[in-house]
Amino acid sequence: MRERQASRNARRAREFEAFVAGAAGRLMHAATLLTAEPPDDNPRARRLLTAALAHTYALWDRLHGEDPYDRTRQYLAVRFARGAWHQYGGLGRPRPRGHPDSALRHLTPQERLILVLRMYEGVAEEQAAALLGLPTERVRAICARAMATLLHPPREAAPPIAKVVPS
Repeated sequence: MRERQASRNARRAREFEAFVAGAAGRLMHAATLLTAEPPDDNPRARRLLTAALAHTYALWDRLHGEDPYDRTRQYLAVRFARGAWHQYGGLGRPRPRGHPDSALRHLTPQERLILVLRMYEGVAEEQAAALLGLPTERVRAICARAMATLLHPPREAAPPIAKVVPS
């Protein structure tokens, strides 16, 4: 009996390792886009991905033919939304400071989430709406607003000019 359990656990571990080897790069990029952190310094994205992968591993035996990538992406999105809700008091509130070179820093967490799901991950509007509990029209409007912001980012305020006082 123990041998069978050990064999099953080893198979489960191999399957999950193969999944992570194939999907972790893309999922890490999605998490980095969500957090608007630089790719080489992304601790929030790494924590987000680690939590999503741990959740997927815990459910591995119960997936029964379900795509583990979809499940992990779903948990990644939900976890990001929940964190943004707690951190900013809602998905549409203050725009967090992202990496200064990231165009995504101009987007709200909700706009980033929908844009990443729709444009980077290729999730259909209906699926994104169901995942986030929003009407499809709202997802469409938010995605359009986010794309407009990316195409025409707000201008940064010019730094104040220092007055030189002659001595």
